[in-house]
Amino acid sequence: MKNAHSFHIPVMGIGFTIDSPLKVAQFGIDSVISLVDDILVEKMRKIYSEKFEIPYKEISDKVDDFRAKRITSYLDLLHDQTEEKFNQLKNITSEKSKALMDYIHMLPEYSSLKKDFLKLTEEGVDFSKIKDWAHKNLSMGSIDVNIMTKIDKGNYVDNELLPIEYNDAHAALRGYSNSKLSSSIILSAGMNPRLYTYMSNFDDFFPDVNGNIKKKIILKVSDYRSAFIQGKFLAKKGLWVSEYRVESGLNCGGHAFATDGFLMGPVLKEFKENKATLISETQELMLQALTEANKVIPTKDLELKITTQGGVGTGEEHSFLLDEYQLDSVGWGSPFLLVPEATSVDEKTVAQLAKAKEQDLYLSNSSPLGVPFNTLKGNTKDVQRQMLIDKGRPGTSCPNKFIALNHEFKETGLCTASREYQHLKLKEIDALEISSEEKEERVNKVTEKSCICVGLGTSTLILNKLSTKKVGDGVSVCPGPNMAYYDKIMSLRDITDHIYDRKNMISRKDRPNVFMKELSLYTAHLQDKVNEIKTTIDKKQLRTLTKFKKNLEAGIQYYNELFIAKKDTFIEEKETLLEALKIEQHKLNLIGVEINNL
Repeated sequence: MKNAHSFHIPVMGIGFTIDSPLKVAQFGIDSVISLVDDILVEKMRKIYSEKFEIPYKEISDKVDDFRAKRITSYLDLLHDQTEEKFNQLKNITSEKSKALMDYIHMLPEYSSLKKDFLKLTEEGVDFSKIKDWAHKNLSMGSIDVNIMTKIDKGNYVDNELLPIEYNDAHAALRGYSNSKLSSSIILSAGMNPRLYTYMSNFDDFFPDVNGNIKKKIILKVSDYRSAFIQGKFLAKKGLWVSEYRVESGLNCGGHAFATDGFLMGPVLKEFKENKATLISETQELMLQALTEANKVIPTKDLELKITTQGGVGTGEEHSFLLDEYQLDSVGWGSPFLLVPEATSVDEKTVAQLAKAKEQDLYLSNSSPLGVPFNTLKGNTKDVQRQMLIDKGRPGTSCPNKFIALNHEFKETGLCTASREYQHLKLKEIDALEISSEEKEERVNKVTEKSCICVGLGTSTLILNKLSTKKVGDGVSVCPGPNMAYYDKIMSLRDITDHIYDRKNMISRKDRPNVFMKELSLYTAHLQDKVNEIKTTIDKKQLRTLTKFKKNLEAGIQYYNELFIAKKDTFIEEKETLLEALKIEQHKLNLIGVEINNL
């Protein structure tokens, strides 16, 4: 059945979308849960078991394979309860039709479902007919899950390393695989060959004879080449990638995986032009692998979706991306942090987000993963981090250890935001015979790391009145730059009206176009890279900077031609867009002079 909506809610943080399916799936809206934190997952299962009066038995960390079992149990609960809510919505009576009317209202105006319903109810309300129609036509939103492939820590029992299938990402994958869900798993943060190979152990990831796949694979990527490489790797295992989710390298929330200057527009154009090649080459490899493994061969072509997310902020941008690049869906992330009906964010953090302006949203080096991380200035986790530094006790206790991936000082691994790691690292720096300035710089690089694997789940604990005694009450939050243009707490109907251009929820008149915002972020990023390596430049770095600049210039040329060619799109801002391109080109010219002088 075709998706009801042309947008989806991406994963946000660890806890912000942990129960989003229970809030939005009944309205046909897809959302994504993070599987990083099985401790939080187990706490949420307890909360909802009590709420729905379901028997609850704790899965303690003393149980064998507890991480996978916790995830399976929570996902099964979500499966059962979202289906129950959806069935209630479809089994309408005159007293219970509000949920159905909300479902219909939120659909886009061009939706055939909406048109059919309006036609059906033109001559009055016949509840039996509407009920029959609802059962036949309405679809529930998908309960999708996300695994960051980099977070795949090995685990130990009595100082003995467990087999690889007990690694964090492997266990999370197994937890999802063993669940009742028929949905998608989004793999992000790059390729993990061992994890990808492990997927081939589970039948639900393989197609049946009709080409249906119970558990689909989605790859989050930022360029075509990476998608093609990963897609072919999985195809050789007999696994089909059902969707490539193209995320802006910089104009997004969470971790920012910057490309070498490849911009969203040109990347989406490349996917559009090469989709047929992507399908044919990966399908051939997949069929060959299935044949060799004596598995079922699908007799029908498999579906492939291309979607995007990152910085989209108006109905016009949403429609343009869908039409111009023939996309199947557009992700809306950060604005949903201001929608309590869809996400789990505590009141204080919601208020901070609503007030945030451009200068409050920045890329930091606070993530222990060593990847630039979108950060809200003044978030309480960073405030607490600074207080510990001021006390002379930098670092945190590291209660969860999900990012204990550094092996400099300990075979079992330490998180670079932990007190233990920072104490040892600072001791090492102190012993070096270097200048005080260089020493201070190195110290700052160590102490700027923040305990985000706790901080990104704390908001959910606070909202649900759960104890934060063990982990502390500091909240990390990671909205994208687009957050600066939203200043209202919104209802689910408000945000869907905004997405489908029925209502404007942005007060400011100066929000830049999605493409221009990303371009300006990349230009600034290139300038930062040039500034960083001025004193230690080598030929390889020089080639990288030159390539980066050329890719941005190619993007500017593409946008210039695109905006001039599209007579009926971005009409009111056309001149502003073309002028903005000139400004960015001028900045690039100046950066080019600096690169040449290097």
